[in-house]
Amino acid sequence: MNKRQTLIAAALATVCAAGAASAQTASASAKAEQEKCFGIAKAGQNDCATGAHGCAGQAKADKGAQEWKNVAKGTCVKAGGKLSAPK
Repeated sequence: MNKRQTLIAAALATVCAAGAASAQTASASAKAEQEKCFGIAKAGQNDCATGAHGCAGQAKADKGAQEWKNVAKGTCVKAGGKLSAPK
């Protein structure tokens, strides 16, 4: 490779690294602006494990009281959900 190609390759690597870093930051801030909302997940669309199963996407019925989904802060109750798990 000549000098010009090396310079272009280095510039592209820098742009790719910067893009990946900003994507991780955006993902982290988006997660911080969410909350668990119980009782609104559709069958197969829950976000995480419960006592009934061990993984996301395994809810058997719509709106199971133990099933939860991440939603934007402040929208859970409006959607008919609860912010805490039933006892």
